[in-house]
Amino acid sequence: QVQLAESGGGLVQAGGSLRLSCAASGRTFSSYTMGWFRQAPGKEREFVAAISWSGGSTYYADSAKGRFTISRDNAKNTVYLQMNSLKPEDTAVYNCAATPDRLFGSTHYVGARYDYWGQGTQVTVSS
Repeated sequence: QVQLAESGGGLVQAGGSLRLSCAASGRTFSSYTMGWFRQAPGKEREFVAAISWSGGSTYYADSAKGRFTISRDNAKNTVYLQMNSLKPEDTAVYNCAATPDRLFGSTHYVGARYDYWGQGTQVTVSS
């Protein structure tokens, strides 16, 4: 079992940056596929970014491409989401998620493919 804890959210002005962290428990973190999802009030949860177990492959939603970067440090059992050029529409609760499965292509975008979820961290971008 993996437990996930996000941090790094907060209030930032449009155009600013935040770095989210997701710390994972468990000795098998390095074998997990990791993802970031977000949910804004009144909207469905949506995929943001994902990274393979090795860090060699990354996947992004169109809304995140060019602005967000996902990375991982397996020695620290942590995955990161660097968010630059933030927009008010990025306001949401951001959750990290994990699965021991090796996902392929667009299956990274599917929340139901992930087995473990953190509690989330609020990101608010003011205009």
